[in-house]
Amino acid sequence: MEQPALGEETLDVYLNAGCYWKNVPRPAWEFTLGGYQVLKKWLSYRELELLGRPLSADEALEFSGMARRIAALVLLRPKLDENYRACADQHIEQPPG
Repeated sequence: MEQPALGEETLDVYLNAGCYWKNVPRPAWEFTLGGYQVLKKWLSYRELELLGRPLSADEALEFSGMARRIAALVLLRPKLDENYRACADQHIEQPPG
């Protein structure tokens, strides 16, 4: 099922020459929080040189799960924005005019 919010472009995200995640939607890969690309930052803290060990199977699965959850947030963004605006409109006092 095509999801226009995710676009057509996907990326293969490589951890190393032997391990990568295929078809990560570009908007999920580029999703930022606090100015940081979430998935890229998560991987950067799990580099072999930093951890002193390879990524575990559970950690690789966690990356996959995070990519899916972020893609779901991207898909929900229009509804979340609409809901936020509706709530804000109800609770923001309008200046007398």
